[in-house]
Amino acid sequence: MNSVAIVGTGLIGASFGLALRKAGFGGAIVGVSSRNAIADAVACGAIDRGASLAEAAGEADLIFLSQTIGRILDSVRHIDAFVRPAALVTDAGSTKCLIVDTARQALTRCQFLGGHPLAGKEKRGAAAADADLFRGRPWVLTPDEPAELETAAAWDFRGWLERIGARSVVLDADAHDRAVAVTSHLPQLASTALAALLEGAPAAQLAGPGLIDMTRLALSSYDLWRDILATNSDHIDRALARYIQELEHLRENLRTRELQREFERAAAAAQAIRAR
Repeated sequence: MNSVAIVGTGLIGASFGLALRKAGFGGAIVGVSSRNAIADAVACGAIDRGASLAEAAGEADLIFLSQTIGRILDSVRHIDAFVRPAALVTDAGSTKCLIVDTARQALTRCQFLGGHPLAGKEKRGAAAADADLFRGRPWVLTPDEPAELETAAAWDFRGWLERIGARSVVLDADAHDRAVAVTSHLPQLASTALAALLEGAPAAQLAGPGLIDMTRLALSSYDLWRDILATNSDHIDRALARYIQELEHLRENLRTRELQREFERAAAAAQAIRAR
């Protein structure tokens, strides 16, 4: 892999560029984004320069689509005419089924390998980029077939993921979307709901660290989450139903010993998450 195009030079895209540089990548890194985003990414050292999608895709061995899901889908539909036959196109989309299905139909001249780095911050943009953002974090890969992981381009990409400290996890696209509905999308909605409940409440003056922690995700932008929620609505609907059922169970047992068992069960699960 001698050249990389990062399409979308915000937090994730710029962090990927910085991570590659820190890991020793010496090839060209070109960015595709708005003028201001390109300027910020160049300033922090994440990319060398900006370019059009056609120019960047035509030069790159790896094309990393780090945009909102709607824009990833748009890029996938338009990029095939520009890519090198040996190139690998991958993405950072938080849902995978629609992106993988669209790429299967739209990309005929090169390989696509769905991806999702499970890393981020509430802050957006290259100014918040971090070369260590992916270190120790899962980076999900969603091939249609196991053989897609065995190509030269895929091996090269996976090698760089290892060098930047990410942990590769291979999942079916639907299994990924079902899992993140519980582990990512539900926490976002739960945090949003709690913060919305507190709007204008006098009790907000008594907020402690617990409430600050619980409402951290509510700081996230709807512009970022709109496409995520829309493209995984079925799995999210089922996750919300299970969460509401659990809340109802807690409400029904506020005065029984069953509540103690729920605390113990939840504490064990929370400890296991932290241990991993």
